[in-house]
Amino acid sequence: MEPEVGLRTDRNYRLGVWNGWLATTGDGFLSVSVVVAGFAARLGASNAVIGLLPAIAQGGWMLPQMLVAARVRSLPFKLPTYRSAALFRTASYLTMVLAAALLAGRPALCLTVFTLAMIVNALASGVSGLPFLEVCSKIIAPKQRAAFFGLRNLGGGLLAFGAGLLVRWILASPLPFPYTYALIFLLATTVYTAAYNIFGRVAEPPDLPQSPSNVAEELRQIPHTLRADPAFRAFLVLRLVLAFASMGDPFYAVYALRGLGVPPSELGVFLMALSGAAPLSNVLWRRVAERKGSRRILRYSAAAACLAPLLATLLTPGTASLYLLVFVASSVAAQGFNLGNTNHLLNIAPAEQRSRYIGSLNTIVGLALFAPVLGGLLADRLGYRVVFVVSALLFALAWWLCGKLRRDA
Repeated sequence: MEPEVGLRTDRNYRLGVWNGWLATTGDGFLSVSVVVAGFAARLGASNAVIGLLPAIAQGGWMLPQMLVAARVRSLPFKLPTYRSAALFRTASYLTMVLAAALLAGRPALCLTVFTLAMIVNALASGVSGLPFLEVCSKIIAPKQRAAFFGLRNLGGGLLAFGAGLLVRWILASPLPFPYTYALIFLLATTVYTAAYNIFGRVAEPPDLPQSPSNVAEELRQIPHTLRADPAFRAFLVLRLVLAFASMGDPFYAVYALRGLGVPPSELGVFLMALSGAAPLSNVLWRRVAERKGSRRILRYSAAAACLAPLLATLLTPGTASLYLLVFVASSVAAQGFNLGNTNHLLNIAPAEQRSRYIGSLNTIVGLALFAPVLGGLLADRLGYRVVFVVSALLFALAWWLCGKLRRDA
């Protein structure tokens, strides 16, 4: 029996890594801060609407997780929930493709349909996110998690860099707008669908039976969990600050287009900077994770994140060629946060309360991730640079708060 179990575990590991590679490639094609923001800007969207798009993508992913936690906690198998959500996600991507291809001549309608599709996708992503983490925690041993997520991010970053090259070629090609974006969205749909299908084939071991729960019960447990666990409380405060600090992220590309006069075809260069920095930074973050732990990753990431809005504030039209450094710093920080946040949450959450911890944290933080809308309103009133300065100050605060996190065991 032992060899058979070992083979199954190795197969699960491979499927999880392949899923990460393809999903990250899809993120390259459908980067909310570069591609989607550029598409919305071409349609004439206001800064508030542009800020709403990443808020939907991130906040919508987190908000349903309290409901999902109550629903899946007592289920021995979580993958069926993941597979069902994947169907809705694929349908929403196809809707984005059709909206871009057929409705761009009516910008208001196109933005409305596209935004509704993003909402459906984000909510379905939230439904699948908790089962995904639950399954990963069951098939990947704690000591292997840093290497597992690091390998997913490393290979995915290399593939996403290729996606950036392809995006740049498409945007600079003779293909007219909006078909350039429709093609990019179609490529994203293809790789995302393949990623979901691959993870759906994981051989999930069953959980021990647990008593069923409901949303009201989960909500009542949040204050108790926060009072009883200072490590969880400190991590929640950090995540809330980081959520508000991200208010400047969707406006880096828009500021380049509207404030620095960068041509739209250069969005592909920014996407390549985002993607190209990811694999290299993942090598660094993986070593930090194995030697120093998740707390140190988060602190270094906060420092890198602070550089992005500072650079965006300082650069002028005459130095626009250096603007890709903004995306390099943002990418390095994002990769660190992805690895550090996941590892730290799984490390501090007791096994029997894992769903509750994940659902509680993501639901609360999901509300704060609508901060980019506030960033958009600030940009409309006071300009982009004010948004970037506020963002930098909040990242500096996050750096300080990282010192209060629990060390990894």
